[in-house]
Amino acid sequence: MSNSDAAVAAGRLARGLEPLHAQIYFAPEAEPRFVRAGLDEGRMTYFAPRAAPIGAVGPSTVAATFYNFSPRLVAASIPRAWDLVSPADLVAARFEVADASLRRLLGDDGVGSPEVAEAAGIARTAAEAVTPEGRPLAAAHLDLEWPTAPHVVLWHALSILREHRGDGHIALLTAAGLSGLEALITATATGTGFTVPFARASRGWSRTEWNDGVARLAERGLLEQAAPSDDAVDPVLTEEGTALRKRLEDETHRIGAAPWAALGSERAARLGEIGGGLVRIALANGAFPADGVFAAPRR
Repeated sequence: MSNSDAAVAAGRLARGLEPLHAQIYFAPEAEPRFVRAGLDEGRMTYFAPRAAPIGAVGPSTVAATFYNFSPRLVAASIPRAWDLVSPADLVAARFEVADASLRRLLGDDGVGSPEVAEAAGIARTAAEAVTPEGRPLAAAHLDLEWPTAPHVVLWHALSILREHRGDGHIALLTAAGLSGLEALITATATGTGFTVPFARASRGWSRTEWNDGVARLAERGLLEQAAPSDDAVDPVLTEEGTALRKRLEDETHRIGAAPWAALGSERAARLGEIGGGLVRIALANGAFPADGVFAAPRR
C-alpha cells in the first residue's frame, strides 16, 4: 500500500470511529451531570468539559483550539466556568458521562464484552503513538490519567485521536486562509456535515456574520455568488472550492496518519471491524439526533 493509500485508509478509519467519541456531545447524560458539578445550563456544559484537559484557560485559547465557534459565544462561558468547577472535577465528570452514555448505547453486556476490551487495547496503542508537537488539544488529553474500564479507555483513546486529527486540520485551515467561520461555511457546503441552521446557531454566528462570510468566500471564488437574503444563505461550493475541501481532507488524512500506522494493517483492520460494529449499534440506539443536525448527503 502506498503512503497516500495508507493515509486515506487511516483517515477513513478515524472518521468511521469518530461517532463513538462524538456521541458524548449529544448524550442526555451530559448536561445534567455537568450542572450537578456546578456549571450553568447551556453551552457552558459543552465548552468547559471539552476544554478542561487544557486547564483553566481563557476564552481566546478555547476559541483558537475549537476554531469554528464565535469567540463571543465562548466568552459567555469561559473563564466564568472555572470559578464554578475545577478542570480536574470536570475531567472526572466527563469520564462518568462517557461511561453512562456508552452503557446506554451499547448495553452493559456490550461494554463488558471481550471485543470492546480488545478494541480498547488497540485504540490505546494508537493514541499512545500520538506526538504532542503542534497538537494542543491532543496533548492535553494525552496528559490525563487513563481510565480503567475498557469502554471508557476506548472512548478516551478515540478522544485523543480525534483531537489529534482536529488539531492538524486546524493548522491546514489556517494555512489555507480560512477563518473559523469560513471553515464552517465551506464544511457545510460539502453537504456531509451539519445543516446550515444547526451549524450557524450551535457555533454562535449571527445571520449577518454568516452571510458576510459567504460573500467573502464567493469573492475568493470558493462559493457560488448568493442572492441577498434575510436568512442564512445555504452555501454552494464552486469547482475551486470543492478542490480546496478535497485537498484539506487529503492533507488531514496525511498528517494524521502516524498514530494509526503504528498499529499495522492487521490491528487497524481489526479495530475498524470491531469499532464499526459498535458504531452501528450506537447509531441504531440513538447516538445522534435524527433530524435537524446533520445534512443529508448531496447527490
